[in-house]
Amino acid sequence: MVTEAAVREALREVHDPEIGRPIEDIGMLAGIQVEGGDVRVDVLLTIEGCPLRDRITHDVTAAVQPLPGVERVSVSLTPMSQEQREALVGKLRGPTATGGTKIRFSPKTAIVAVASGKGGVGKSSVTVNLAAALAADGHKVGVLDADVWGFSVPRMLGVEGQPVGFNDMILPLEAHGVKVISMGFFVPEDTPVIWRGPMLHKAIEQFLGDVYWGDLDVLLCDLPPGTGDVSISLASFLPGASMVVVTTPQEAAHTVAQRAGKMAERTNLRPIGVIENMSWFECPHCGERELLFGEGGGALVAGTLGVPLMAQVPLVPAIRVGSDAGMPIVVSEPDSPAAAALRAAAEAVRKAATSKLGKPLTVMAT
Repeated sequence: MVTEAAVREALREVHDPEIGRPIEDIGMLAGIQVEGGDVRVDVLLTIEGCPLRDRITHDVTAAVQPLPGVERVSVSLTPMSQEQREALVGKLRGPTATGGTKIRFSPKTAIVAVASGKGGVGKSSVTVNLAAALAADGHKVGVLDADVWGFSVPRMLGVEGQPVGFNDMILPLEAHGVKVISMGFFVPEDTPVIWRGPMLHKAIEQFLGDVYWGDLDVLLCDLPPGTGDVSISLASFLPGASMVVVTTPQEAAHTVAQRAGKMAERTNLRPIGVIENMSWFECPHCGERELLFGEGGGALVAGTLGVPLMAQVPLVPAIRVGSDAGMPIVVSEPDSPAAAALRAAAEAVRKAATSKLGKPLTVMAT
């Protein structure tokens, strides 16, 4: 005969699809009733009309039904009370940080800003492919689309919908194993965001502090081109974060990319590498490489900043096609030369961002 203990153990494998933790650990498992072969599981939903209620029902049923002696499984779903939601938010956020800020990340989370001196160099395409590559290797990854004016990450990752929020906490959406938050989830794609400094600063603060990112290994922040308000705000919220600069080979791009990299020296960000995008185009007929945008720009930027050139990514139509379709090339064509370069860059970024080399050391006076 099935026991409550066996059911409870089976339900340890059921995670809330938005929060990503076992339903029992976060107070969603309200009760278990066993009568012979009939098992009833009472589950609390974070919000009324939870859009993933059917998935929760399916996951609970799939976990319990195979147990020996189980004949029927019923799942009861009811929304949490205000007090229960407050308790959940407190458990997820942990103790209040000093200074009243809600921005906190685990010490093991590597935070990497992805920057460029100018637009049109493929910075966002590089960001989503780095994220998808890391997620495919088993890392817990998030992307903060901080390009408030030119948000494109949702389309490139194929994420649709609007994040769920409760008690001033926002749950990010997910695609290809990557958690994502973007202004694109809150305004229509064709609507311009006409904001100045203070509003941008507040938006970045909310994306960092009000979003439940969970226990990430890597958070990639896709910055807008240049060295404006958003980049300065991010640096003030996350001092000591790493920075990767994306450029293309031509002089017009690498000259301004150096400015983005040197911004790190004044804003407490730590440059760790350069990724050169659109390095060459390989003729599909003869296999000859065409240097459409010149050559050497990535190496020049890397040399100026004193960091490694992490990868040279060829110009291939599949990257653009994948970006439009929400399918990063590291997922759709993982064995292609461009995907291989991006996977190598992702691993280089991860290693450099988690290294203690170049990070400030904590000094204690005695």
